[in-house]
Amino acid sequence: MKVIVWTVAAGLAIVILILFLIHRRFQREIRQASPDAVLQFIEENAADGRAALSVRWNGERLADVNETLRMPLASTVKIMAAVEYARQAADGQIDPNQKVPLETLQSFYVPRTDGGAHTMWLRSLQPAFTGNSVPLSEVAKGMITYSSNANTDYLLHLLGLENVNRIPALFGLEHHEPIYPLVSTLFVPVKLMKEQKLGKKETMQAVKQMELAEYRQRSIAIHEKWLEDPPTRREQKQLYRLMNVPNQKIWSDRLTRSTTSEYASVMEKLNSRTFLPGQVHAFLDPVMEGIMKDPANQEWLLHAGRKGGSTAFVLTEAMYAAKKNGGLLELAFFTDGLTLLEHAKLSGSLNAFELSLLRDEAFRRKTKEVCQQWDKPDS
Repeated sequence: MKVIVWTVAAGLAIVILILFLIHRRFQREIRQASPDAVLQFIEENAADGRAALSVRWNGERLADVNETLRMPLASTVKIMAAVEYARQAADGQIDPNQKVPLETLQSFYVPRTDGGAHTMWLRSLQPAFTGNSVPLSEVAKGMITYSSNANTDYLLHLLGLENVNRIPALFGLEHHEPIYPLVSTLFVPVKLMKEQKLGKKETMQAVKQMELAEYRQRSIAIHEKWLEDPPTRREQKQLYRLMNVPNQKIWSDRLTRSTTSEYASVMEKLNSRTFLPGQVHAFLDPVMEGIMKDPANQEWLLHAGRKGGSTAFVLTEAMYAAKKNGGLLELAFFTDGLTLLEHAKLSGSLNAFELSLLRDEAFRRKTKEVCQQWDKPDS
């Protein structure tokens, strides 16, 4: 018995030591995050199609890597909804000051599926908004600044999904896949399991084999009935049971895709202030340019906007900026198939990467040189 106890204790000690060493390495790698980490990832992974980058500087192509490769957008796709919100506000179709009940937004919220984004947005409303409703403009800001999926699906419902899907064509995007809801998509497996009386394994196999057009249509059908027939608590529990890591990968792989070349072109149009009417920018800029609230950014930037997205496997970013002393930057950076460590390191490096491109001519040259060596795989 003593031998068994000591054996178990030794085994636990070894496991704890291994976990400690892994944690130390993880923290060390994150602390080493830098602008060069983004370039290093591109160098090491572009050939496998795990990274794509498009950078424009003062209207010229600075860098393109896998720029025609379609990759999942994750929440970066919300830019399209933001533009449609601004267009409808400018046309008087919606009122940005319209009060939206928090209870309505809450009905679109599914805990444990958005990394706490919706909860963080709600906290940010205090103490400015203390009632049971918020202006529609704040809902749109929450979609972009905090990446609330609940706010996004509410806006898709309000604006009309078909209208949001016209925005890629407005920007001349030819390779952008159809936009469909984020939250309701999570329940496609749950509804399928109930409908066909399948087990967990059979359900996810059926989802994996399902044609993408049917998958999108099922998501839209759930979305259209959401306010009248939202998922039950039982269905939410079934969702949690289904969404293990392999099944999250199936969901992530089926998100709307586009290319860095296309999103860099959108950023150029937004940065120019000439593509969209001024009335549209009057409503769009407060939504897209939350980073301009920072006085430090106001000192050296005329304007700047960004939207990122992520899943457990994907990290994406699209941004634009105009410097007061001259210099226009537009960028789109997409990745897929990330490990946890890669995700954390890139997340911690992206802002420094963008700042270096804005401020450092030598780093811009380095980025151009690194990116010129890669061949382009078929999209």
